[in-house]
Amino acid sequence: MTMRTLLFAGCAALALLTACRPAPPPAFQTTDITGAAFARDFSLTDHHGQPRTLADFNGKAVALFFGYTHCPDVCPTTLADFATALQQMGPLAQQVQVIFVTLDPERDTPAVLKQFVPAFNPDFLGMTADTDGIARVAKEYKVVYQKTSVQGAGDYLLDHSAGTYVHDPQGRIRLRMAYGSTPDVIAHDLTLLLAPR
Repeated sequence: MTMRTLLFAGCAALALLTACRPAPPPAFQTTDITGAAFARDFSLTDHHGQPRTLADFNGKAVALFFGYTHCPDVCPTTLADFATALQQMGPLAQQVQVIFVTLDPERDTPAVLKQFVPAFNPDFLGMTADTDGIARVAKEYKVVYQKTSVQGAGDYLLDHSAGTYVHDPQGRIRLRMAYGSTPDVIAHDLTLLLAPR
């Protein structure tokens, strides 16, 4: 057998092995934080006045975004992007719970949240707590925030972290979606997260 024949046979065998190898599993397009030692739970009150923890949503993917209703850009954009993503997901969207956690409990009462949050999607929930409770949840999710452009007691903006944290249906933290993740990316990763293994 000539060297050329041997080389050809080796290349053919390698191609055959490569073709038989299973394709790698699809990958998330946002940041995979599976196993992180934070973002483990929350204790908040929803805009209907019901106390809530992460366990209340077992069986659903839970996406938590922290913001405030007076936010001029980041918060409404994020909620709108999630609303569009869920529309793209069709019936699978019923397995996703989007939660908007206010960082501004002084102004964002349950009544204000009830008017603001479901305007993007009637199934979205707004959540709040007292100032200390919000601080505890923000710390658990590594969210930072502070008042800025203060003009008066009720006239200010908030600088705040702008990512969304996503738990899988078993309640485990899995993803951090950066601000600006498109509806296509959000829909892709939520669909992948909900796919049977």
